[in-house]
Amino acid sequence: MSYIAGVDIGNSTTEVCVGEVTDRGNVTFLTSASCPTTGTKGTIENVYSVKNALKLAMSRIGRETSDIDLVRLNEAAPVIGDTAMETLTETVITDSSMIGHNPSTPAGAGQAVGEILLIENISRAVPGTAYILASSSEHSYEEVAAVVNQHEEVDIVGIILQADEAVLVENRIHKQVPIIDEVRRIDRLPDGVPAAIEVALPGQTIRMLSNPYGIATLLGLTAEETRTITPIAKSLIGKRSAVVLKTPGGNIHENVLPAGEIYFYGDKNVTISLDEGADKIMAAAEDAGDIRDISGQPDTNVGNMLSRIRTGMSELDKSAEADIRITDILAVDTLAPVLISGALAGETCLEKAVGIAAMVKTQKLPMQEIAAHLTTDLGTDVKVAGVEAVMASLGALTTPGTKLPLAILDMGGGSTDAAIIDESGHVNLTHQAGAGELVSMLIQTELGLSDRHIAEEIKKYPLAKVESLFHMRMENGQMTFVDESIDPRFFGRVVLLTENGLVRIEEEIPMEKIVQVRREAKRKVFVTNAFRALKKVAPDHNLKNISTVVLVGGSAEDFEIPEMLMEAFTDYRIVCGRGNIRGTEGPRNAVATGLVLSYIGEMEG
Repeated sequence: MSYIAGVDIGNSTTEVCVGEVTDRGNVTFLTSASCPTTGTKGTIENVYSVKNALKLAMSRIGRETSDIDLVRLNEAAPVIGDTAMETLTETVITDSSMIGHNPSTPAGAGQAVGEILLIENISRAVPGTAYILASSSEHSYEEVAAVVNQHEEVDIVGIILQADEAVLVENRIHKQVPIIDEVRRIDRLPDGVPAAIEVALPGQTIRMLSNPYGIATLLGLTAEETRTITPIAKSLIGKRSAVVLKTPGGNIHENVLPAGEIYFYGDKNVTISLDEGADKIMAAAEDAGDIRDISGQPDTNVGNMLSRIRTGMSELDKSAEADIRITDILAVDTLAPVLISGALAGETCLEKAVGIAAMVKTQKLPMQEIAAHLTTDLGTDVKVAGVEAVMASLGALTTPGTKLPLAILDMGGGSTDAAIIDESGHVNLTHQAGAGELVSMLIQTELGLSDRHIAEEIKKYPLAKVESLFHMRMENGQMTFVDESIDPRFFGRVVLLTENGLVRIEEEIPMEKIVQVRREAKRKVFVTNAFRALKKVAPDHNLKNISTVVLVGGSAEDFEIPEMLMEAFTDYRIVCGRGNIRGTEGPRNAVATGLVLSYIGEMEG
């Protein structure tokens, strides 16, 4: 009787399964565990996470790692997924020519057009001229209100403040004008230039300054000037308030960056420009057939990006014979917020971008070296055994209700892998670039989040809006009431519903937009990749020749991805769902379980 441990080293997680095997080849699964992978998959740093996972698993049955007779490692495929985002266009504004703004606490409502007048220059005001008064935080709200009330002869039609004091000023002045605050770099406001400001009513958004012709109407722009301010109008869509300036010496220009071309080297060599967009790029990848390598045009965005990915991989395999190749990419169209040069309050403009996940292969990774380290540290036999996708197929077969032939989709952090095992046990497999990490990057980029961690959390958990201290509105519209009052810090905020309680989203983003971006990112990556991968391994490359798909891997635990895939496969009459490895583990632990099962097969062989 022996203790056999299967260890699956993944991009994000290392999983362990321990079984008790008799001399007759019968196995009893005893325990399992997982922990975050240390280092990059397939490198010496993985030793630490393997030991941690083994120790945790054995402690659950009151045993030590020294009791293990054999550790079987997956052949951590020499594949690394990486992601990058490249913006195709960039709006550059010089001399603060036009600037949009969206503070959270404007006051008043309506539009106003006039010359910028700094508060310290109020004495220079000319009767009959409309002015927009600008005040830095050096002047208190009482001072600003007093100046406006004392100079009733000056035609002040709007106010711009540096401090967050719009409502305080509005409550103290004798006239009603739109007031915008939180303009951090108010010292850069040029005195005497034409400006237009707009504040929408509560619950509404601006209409004139989010329309290029509206800006042209208010500021008297020519047709050419109207064309150049279109990016500003676009950046102001959905805002509660805005200010647009026109400086005589200023100019706006759109700088189209050299996005570059992608070169596919496969059954057929294909060249495609990044400007063509994701659909054309993926069509070119399919035209290339079996891809041996991918590179980018030198000294362009995509060329530099692919070069960085290749260089990063070379750090892992520094051997002279290292053969580092990019064998697959997944391109996704998106919008990225770009900081506007010359902005007065850190404003951004959404620009077209392409997100790319790349799959990098090397000749070999030091799996035998990892095994040698573990043998020394654990004092037990460690063997590298089994191709990952084959082991995952064996593990998936322990899901109740499955039989051969069987297709699996292993959706992890860096890659989406597919395999089909037929009645004879033959396995056809593929590795595709793009999985959970690319989804997180798309969510972070499109929502303009500063923290990748919160993007990861948004990917994993459903949302709610706390509308009172005793109820929340869920993202599906359902109202949920609670017995104990909700922490006041969450009142009026969008929150994530995690297993550890509520997590507040700090950015002021509508819940509906977050849900839309999250679901679209998952569709773009997981649904697209599922079809790509299964089509590649399906008999005759026809999805209608697949009857059953089992979803395994970390992303199969997601609360909405399996349902998305089930809907997507409806037309093909494919039975698709989350795996339940050994009837207890859910979609996790497929490879580790397969490694233990394959040991029995070797015994019988």
